Amino acid sequence: MTQSQEHTLYGAAASGSVAVEAALTLLNIPFKLIEGATWASEAARERVGEQNAMRQIPTLVLPDGQILTESAAILIYLADLHPEFRLSPAAAAASRGPFLRWMLFVSSAIYALHWIKPDVSRIGAPQGARDDVVRAVHERIAFCWRTMDGQLSPARYLLGDELSVLDLYVAVVSRFGPWRERFHAEAPRMSPAIRRVDEEPRLKALWESRFPDG
Repeated sequence: MTQSQEHTLYGAAASGSVAVEAALTLLNIPFKLIEGATWASEAARERVGEQNAMRQIPTLVLPDGQILTESAAILIYLADLHPEFRLSPAAAAASRGPFLRWMLFVSSAIYALHWIKPDVSRIGAPQGARDDVVRAVHERIAFCWRTMDGQLSPARYLLGDELSVLDLYVAVVSRFGPWRERFHAEAPRMSPAIRRVDEEPRLKALWESRFPDG
């Protein structure tokens, strides 16, 4: 495997890779960003395809050449590797189970649905039905946010008084369709914690640059 002195992240603005950028920022880990919106550019898909056969972002190449894919896995790995930053609950902590549960819930029940939207033929739907499919996807996502909200009891952050990568993940994924206004309506208990993540001073410049439209 090729050795490097830094992490390399394949990502794009307004995408799930921004959650990984946020984690790397909070962990003070320098990284090289290779920008490319894989849902819109064949060149971007080919570029990341050299590291990830699924040709998707985020893809993180570690300094020793190891490759990590899947946003939730990357976030958990980084947080657990640097426990001194307390971005994930310790293995024996009471909040560890809920942390893993909701990290994977956001990944599989919510974030994964966005894969359908650029090309609805991926699920066998005709392109002429795209608007209806996207509406159905957004309604399902709203239901999932509502379900999650009903089973959490947030404090300052989603799992208590400490910021975790779960907060970063939700702060990013909730910006996608059906967008933040709907998220705040469906998830009133989670909403204050996510607004707090938006205002985190260490991330303010990142949010502004990677989500320039809010």
